[in-house]
Amino acid sequence: MRLSLILLLCLISPAWPQTAQDHWVATWTTAQPLIRIQPGSRPAAAPSTPATPSAASQPAPPARPPASPQQRIMAQGFHNQTIRMIVHTSIGGSRMRIRLSSPFGSAPVEVGSAHVALRSKESETVPSSDHALSFNGKPGCTIGPGMVILSDPVDFTVPSQGDIAVSLYFPGETGPPSAHNGLHTSYVSNEGDATAAAAIPDATAAPAYYWLEAVDVIAPARTSLIVAFGDSITEGARSTPDTNHTWPAALSARLAANKSTANIAVANMGIGGNRVLRDIAGASALARFDRDILSQPGAKWVMMLEGINDIGRGNIEPVSADDLIGAYKQIIERAHTHGIKVIGCTLTPYEGANYARHEGEAIREAVNTWIRTGRAFDGVVDFEAATRDPNDPKRLRADFDPGDHLHPNDAGYQAMANAVDLAMFAGK
Repeated sequence: MRLSLILLLCLISPAWPQTAQDHWVATWTTAQPLIRIQPGSRPAAAPSTPATPSAASQPAPPARPPASPQQRIMAQGFHNQTIRMIVHTSIGGSRMRIRLSSPFGSAPVEVGSAHVALRSKESETVPSSDHALSFNGKPGCTIGPGMVILSDPVDFTVPSQGDIAVSLYFPGETGPPSAHNGLHTSYVSNEGDATAAAAIPDATAAPAYYWLEAVDVIAPARTSLIVAFGDSITEGARSTPDTNHTWPAALSARLAANKSTANIAVANMGIGGNRVLRDIAGASALARFDRDILSQPGAKWVMMLEGINDIGRGNIEPVSADDLIGAYKQIIERAHTHGIKVIGCTLTPYEGANYARHEGEAIREAVNTWIRTGRAFDGVVDFEAATRDPNDPKRLRADFDPGDHLHPNDAGYQAMANAVDLAMFAGK
């Protein structure tokens, strides 16, 4: 009887193991930091008229500089406006969805409509490429505090290493937005729903992504994702805006050009000013690991490049090499628990930066020695060796230094991407 039952199950069940299916993989992401509205970031108030002669005789307070469009947006948000955001993809696909989130928001935000299209130039899209997105079959959605909202999948040809435009319309008052200051220009309409428009005339340029967390594509089973996890050096500070010259973007281009690695996506989860151990610009790496790494569909590797801000601020909040190494071990263990490999990246030189100090340099060197020799990571990329001045290894190479002695320029970021051995990922 038992043998007959087994034979019957074999006839009606698929063979084991089952054929692997296509799956979702992030082709682009951005990390959203904590909202911290700094004093002076709100729009300047109109100057008051003196009420009495005695008041008029008092010295006038110094005039505040006018608030920039980005400062006004971060203080006030949007109302009856459309935002068109430009996404540079890593891998392509024929079916896609977007992810919206408000990780640190305090009130619900209504999205009235959303569209995706191939980008032509500036705010212009390619004719006939526009597609409306839906959420549970409806044209819009409400993003509650802390929520992540997925759009319904749509058939749309996402190019590899190409630009797509994601447009969101906000009919009501949003309040201060969940945003990431990006290196790509976004375009904000003066008013109204322009999500389906071929271009947004008289748009306000704003270098940020608002509530847009990721774009995912359906990809073959062997497709996977590298998450670049770090601070402003991963984010791409001091690279040329709108040119995709961050090291994760340059690495993605290398992977795409190599047949054995063309199925590997790259997600940039860098946050300027971010630290490993403590919040400041964004939640700490330890605090945001689950949300920013484990939630990424297709994640197979994490490239960890973070710690220089912990070291640089050590005169205010002391940190030791052992503190950072202990945090790295935590991240490695948490990643391994979920089957994700972690690649350790050595910290780049920073002598001459505004927070460089002798004690910090000793910590950086100790941390780098451990990354190279501790055998805790699944692989190592020596970004320090790729960017240091051979005549003064504590400093960036002069031709890689844009002047702040901390962040590489476009050439420096390219050298970092070139330092990655693609064999770590090929065929795996």
